[in-house]
Amino acid sequence: MANPLQFAFRTQKTIGVFDAAPVYEALPGFVKPEGNLRCCVYSPCGRYFAYATNDGVTIVDASVGHILSSLPLATVNDLGFSPRGSFLITLERPAKDENGDATKNLKVWRTIEDLADGVDKQPIGQYVQKTQSGWNLQYTSDEAFCARIVTNEVQFFNSNDLRTVWNKLCIEGVADFAIAPGQNRNVAVFVPERKGQPAAVKVFNVPQFTSPISQKTFFKGDKVQLKWNGQGTSLIVLAQTEVDKSNKSYYGETNMYLLSANGSFDARVTLDKEGPIHDVAWSPNSKEFGVIYGFMPAKTTIFNHRAVPTHSFSIAPRNTIIFSPTGRFVLVAGFGNLAGQIDVYDLEKDYAKVCTIESGNPSVCSWSPDSRYIMTATTSPRLRVDNGIKLWHVGGGIMYNEEMVELYNVLWRPALSSSPPAGDPLHPVPIPHASALAYLGTVKTPSKPAGAYRPPGARGALTPLHFKREDEGGAAHSVSNGTPSIGPNGFGRPRRQIPGAEFAEGSGVPGAAAAGTAAEGDESLSRTALKNKKKRGKKAPKEGEAKAAGGPEGGLAPPRESATGFSHDGRSPERRGPHQHSRSQSRNNLPNRNRSNTQRGQSQSRPGMNQNDSSQSLPQGGAPVAVVDPAEAANQSANAKKMRSLQKKIRAIEDLEMRLAGGEKLEDTQMKKINTKSVVIKELESLERE
Repeated sequence: MANPLQFAFRTQKTIGVFDAAPVYEALPGFVKPEGNLRCCVYSPCGRYFAYATNDGVTIVDASVGHILSSLPLATVNDLGFSPRGSFLITLERPAKDENGDATKNLKVWRTIEDLADGVDKQPIGQYVQKTQSGWNLQYTSDEAFCARIVTNEVQFFNSNDLRTVWNKLCIEGVADFAIAPGQNRNVAVFVPERKGQPAAVKVFNVPQFTSPISQKTFFKGDKVQLKWNGQGTSLIVLAQTEVDKSNKSYYGETNMYLLSANGSFDARVTLDKEGPIHDVAWSPNSKEFGVIYGFMPAKTTIFNHRAVPTHSFSIAPRNTIIFSPTGRFVLVAGFGNLAGQIDVYDLEKDYAKVCTIESGNPSVCSWSPDSRYIMTATTSPRLRVDNGIKLWHVGGGIMYNEEMVELYNVLWRPALSSSPPAGDPLHPVPIPHASALAYLGTVKTPSKPAGAYRPPGARGALTPLHFKREDEGGAAHSVSNGTPSIGPNGFGRPRRQIPGAEFAEGSGVPGAAAAGTAAEGDESLSRTALKNKKKRGKKAPKEGEAKAAGGPEGGLAPPRESATGFSHDGRSPERRGPHQHSRSQSRNNLPNRNRSNTQRGQSQSRPGMNQNDSSQSLPQGGAPVAVVDPAEAANQSANAKKMRSLQKKIRAIEDLEMRLAGGEKLEDTQMKKINTKSVVIKELESLERE
């Protein structure tokens, strides 16, 4: 007979056990404890319920609520049961004894013999456990063996004799392991990347640890989640890195692999949408699994046991997938920073959608053991407001609602899978509790569908595709992959554009086409090039006017004088000597400030570089004149740039020669660079002769 629906909860002040449908009332025989309540848990078989307070650990009969036994342990932080409820495991706060050694804070107790009243209660095993992650022992389904991980090995024990290590699986660097459920006594171990070697997942049969029966090696695996199916015949490995080197995600990169326990199949699961893997879950039938993956809005796909996709749901913002205990339904939901919508699908009716539940902002979501109800709860410390529990029928209606103050934990009472419920979960629809009707009366139904804000000028029009998600008909999500944005010609900054508007024809500069200054070929220029061309166009008429007025050639006018007869440098023309140029001209004739004195002397004495030739820079009349040929100036600029580069190479080679003469051992690439000195000098001399 199946256990009646029941759930337990822990709040700031109390722990409660509650009978769900159809009575919706507290368990009559259970006395609610008060005080500092640390944790509570059901046994996997559903027979026992245990909780820890400052006074100790209490074991309760889950059916009637009566206390079976208690343990005088005042500092217990966590509790756990073996699969059949035969053993209770407690984890106390780490401490040290008088000698400074760590105390054994992980203890194992027999549930029946050791916890009965009047019996001297002593643990059958105790160990030192420093971390709370992965603290509990892992048992085989028949509770014949259990295991725990220590440095570089996994220790196996006979469940009735935990004081002696029965066998060891020694693997250097082992970081995680998982014992398979079902009748197959298999264990999977994970070894992360180290010393350039790839990460590895290996499957062994207990106790034959000489060679693995199945294994998979891969890179990009700092940590993994090992997920066995219900029968223990296939294993999903969800690998994740701490940092995504492609800069596509803040949360690292994820990959998924599928292994068979007998070694007949192993492969990487290929996903057809770019982005992280949000969630993966096995179906209770052990023949298929579901994956949610890709950048939001994400894609949800059902795969068979050979990693072949069989069905894909519509793209939507979802990150959680949970199969019902009977395997008939699957819920696909979006929690966390998503809207909290829950889609329920019926797998027996060709993946037909049953309903969509607006659950708000829950942090807990789970199926009831009979697959008829879905529990959602908002808990602390994630949210300290709006805490409470809601029960939903699989058809979408709310059945029960209770608000609480600082709800910390809520969980269903498990039921044995060997007793499946009878009847159709969808029909008939049960009568909701009065609290559900009161909740529906407080929910405000908006008269108009809520949407994004629109400015007055955009109201009444259709939403442009740029503002729509992919599941609403918009463009697919794209990631820049860390590459900076560039202009349409492969360089420069990208064009500024109003979302939804088309690019202007011709130039990418706003207003360029309207001004009428765009010529043929301007569309291939960058924004900076067009701006400089426009400045040159404005400067050309002024230079022509200066030439017509009798000014010096080259468009450089003499210093402008004020009405008092003084120029802008503060001296009269008579007092300025023939070699005293204006400030701008002197600055232009100065050599490059970034070059050394040696370079400056070389460039001044170089033929063709007439920086000190006064016969060309100053005419007989003493007025400064600059005769510039555009082609010659461009050629001289290119040659000067090449010469500076070659001189830099020569200095680097001379530096390497000094290091070699000092006895320093140079690399092969540095020696090859020294051998190229003669070639560089010849190239520099050829440029100087031009």
